[in-house]
Amino acid sequence: MKDKLIIFDTTLRDGEQSPGASMTRDEKVRIAKALERLQVDVIEAGFPAASEGDFEAVQAVANSIEKSTVCGLARALDNDIDRAGEALKGAQHRRIHTFIATSPIHMQQKLKMSPEQVIEYAVKAVKRARQYTDDVEFSPEDAGRSEEDFLCRILEAVIDAGATTLNIPDTVGYSVPHEFGATIAHLIERIPNSDKAIFSVHCHNDLGLAVANSLSAVINGARQVECTINGLGERAGNAALEEVVMAIKTRHDVFPCQTGLDTREIVTCSKLVSSITGFPVQPNKAIVGANAFAHESGIHQDGVLKSRETYEIMKAEDVGWAANRMVLGKHSGRNAFKSRMNELGFQFSSEAELNDAFVRFKQLADKKHEIFDEDLQALISEVSTNDDENVKLVALKVCSETGEIPCATVTIRIGQDEKTGSATGGGAVDASLKAIEALVNTGATLELYSVNNITTGTDAQGEVTVRLDKAGRIVNGLGADTDIVIASAKAYINAVNKLQSQDVRQHPQSGDV
Repeated sequence: MKDKLIIFDTTLRDGEQSPGASMTRDEKVRIAKALERLQVDVIEAGFPAASEGDFEAVQAVANSIEKSTVCGLARALDNDIDRAGEALKGAQHRRIHTFIATSPIHMQQKLKMSPEQVIEYAVKAVKRARQYTDDVEFSPEDAGRSEEDFLCRILEAVIDAGATTLNIPDTVGYSVPHEFGATIAHLIERIPNSDKAIFSVHCHNDLGLAVANSLSAVINGARQVECTINGLGERAGNAALEEVVMAIKTRHDVFPCQTGLDTREIVTCSKLVSSITGFPVQPNKAIVGANAFAHESGIHQDGVLKSRETYEIMKAEDVGWAANRMVLGKHSGRNAFKSRMNELGFQFSSEAELNDAFVRFKQLADKKHEIFDEDLQALISEVSTNDDENVKLVALKVCSETGEIPCATVTIRIGQDEKTGSATGGGAVDASLKAIEALVNTGATLELYSVNNITTGTDAQGEVTVRLDKAGRIVNGLGADTDIVIASAKAYINAVNKLQSQDVRQHPQSGDV
């Protein structure tokens, strides 16, 4: 029997720290349910002490998940641990993940603490977390740049205090595979009580080595990998769950362990996370990119036709690409629509919400002949944010012709008041967004504007992502429509609503694994 490799997903916590990737409570619950269908072992739902919004989101995930373990992150501070314990109270299976920095530069420059004080805080934090759960994880932040002797001391101490998982993070993505793998092997060998805890790794992708470092650690004894869907995460991201899992599965001759994941759910999870965060997946992305199983070379095509194994080391079906899916259209009924939405992980909270979503579905079906899962995911995102929006698009008219300056007239509703404004621009989209900004007057800077097709065909919905920056606060807006100008207006208004939201996410700056 091979060892079990625990898959710890931190999309909802570390993934959310990508600029503009903040998720609402309901969106976090939707992703968590998709991760549970994927059979992820541990779901890190957030940082309960970061903000009231984060606390409520972790609490909502904890109350919604039945099989996977729900985890909350906490600094080695009493208040952080108490907030995590409270947020996780409703979970069937719960874990508290506490951390403190251990590298010389962090201890001296950031914490301004001696090594002995750091050990004292770590031990105290683990003991306090054990009051809420027997499942406690400890991370020495910036372990990749920490002294090995000190790591051995602090890890031995937290195991004695009750830590059951030791996570070794490469916080700044500085390690290389042979070095990182050797570090894991040395720690397991040198720490006297290492057999009483599971060793885990959390690698960042600053040098593009997060997956390679994680796999090297697995070969050297790590039995938990912390990762995210699509490799989402701050800076260059985290180790991509889909790449780690499929490497273990495909190269079972190399890795002495196996995961328990239902890999057929990978593509669905990937598309859901991409839709909610507004971070598109690049076409050549491993496993989940649109071209991951595409073959254009004549030689490759001929080989695959004769024998798939000539150029494909995995089956597309195994990660969810060729799974049978229901295609809906304008003749589809409410029951078929509701059933497919449930399969995609969206439960309607009321009959009114179902009715609103079904009306939007019918409106889309009048524009498109076939409605695919990707269209439904975009529709879900629109419905779930609709009730919370203070600013709404009422009407949009654009004029764009050769030799003339494009112009747009926009009507929006702010609260109960309607406002209309016009603007010119370099194109229909530019004019529309300028007209909206003149009405809402956010003063924000447009940092990003991107367009992706949700499905194929000229009637496909366009999915637009905009990123606004106002005084350092960064938000993403997402909009979808078969008319790209309308999709752009929706995306901009979605971002404006997020800027106006009172739920400002506070990322603690004293440390991050």
